[in-house]
Amino acid sequence: MSLRQKILGEIHERGPIPFSRYMEMCLYDPEYGYYSRNAEQFGKSGDFYTSSDVHAVFGRLLARQFDEMWRAIGSPAAIEVLELGPGRGLFAQDVLDWSEKKFPDFFNALCYSLLESSAVLRERIRATLLEHIESGKAKLLKYTSRRADKRSPNSDDVLSALPRCLATDVPLIVFANEFFDALPVEVLSTNGSLRIGARENLFLEEWAGSSPSEYEFLDRWGIHPQERERTEVCLAAMEWARRIAATIQTGFLIAIDYGYTRDEQLAGRHLDTVMTYRKHSATPDPHQSPGEQDITAHVNFTALAAALESGGMETQKLRTQSQFLLGVGEKNQFADAFEECRLPQEKAKVALQLKHLVTPMGMGETFHALVASKGVNREVVESLTGLSFGK
Repeated sequence: MSLRQKILGEIHERGPIPFSRYMEMCLYDPEYGYYSRNAEQFGKSGDFYTSSDVHAVFGRLLARQFDEMWRAIGSPAAIEVLELGPGRGLFAQDVLDWSEKKFPDFFNALCYSLLESSAVLRERIRATLLEHIESGKAKLLKYTSRRADKRSPNSDDVLSALPRCLATDVPLIVFANEFFDALPVEVLSTNGSLRIGARENLFLEEWAGSSPSEYEFLDRWGIHPQERERTEVCLAAMEWARRIAATIQTGFLIAIDYGYTRDEQLAGRHLDTVMTYRKHSATPDPHQSPGEQDITAHVNFTALAAALESGGMETQKLRTQSQFLLGVGEKNQFADAFEECRLPQEKAKVALQLKHLVTPMGMGETFHALVASKGVNREVVESLTGLSFGK
């Protein structure tokens, strides 16, 4: 059985399904989902790459920021970094290796936990982080949810604290890089909420009435689409944000992703952002090759911040990835990137990779960094180097 056949079977049995359910099956089906098939879709030879695929300096700069956050809360004897959706574990490897080398006091206090639902990626993480896992410095956590019905990603009973490797009162930094953009979304238009139906084994778009929660989302954090417009509602992201806020007693969240604010939507931008990626080619058609291409939607940072604040967290002004990384790296002139370069051509290559991470022509302006905190003095938070660029 293929994923297409599995989806068609559910449609024939239950009728047209919400787009969020279709997206969830395409990405996360345990047997045939995109993230369950293999670990070769990442990187320059795969379908897409993340900042950690560009150069280890991304993880090294975040290690520097994590160390600074640890010191900002008084250098406690223990601290946990929890990464959501860690992929192959490359970012974690860069953070752990650089922390051990450059920030030994922070490294001694650190427990690095990784929350990954894909069995294939969990095995890849085990191989990547074998030394750190065997030493107990890193730990793979089992994905858990209180949802009785796995087919309902927006169910009200999702909310629960995230699993951790340390006690709940130990300070925590949650890191999420390109995590929220891959959560299932609903697609809304003036016709209602999108459903995926089928006829003669072909997927068809149908429409049903939007739910009160979808309308409330648009009223508070988005905009209502006009004729021939579409927009997305990610209730799953809201639940994850509330879970994060419920888990952190003292600590931080750093979420890096591509997305927008409500003000940008009010200006007529960022509508119909559902995209697919395969072999570094982007298309707006999620109905082709289910399970064989990535499906994403831009993150509504206004909604995300509101969900975090409802759980008692304080959010900072949104920064671009460029502003965030330049803030962390400018003090030591990005020595984290160039330290191991011995030849001029090595420095030139790294300079190009760093440029890709921080310039508008690369990933610097496309991605944004949202920083939130709980139980930390606001002035201390605002003094973090990642939030200091341009002040």
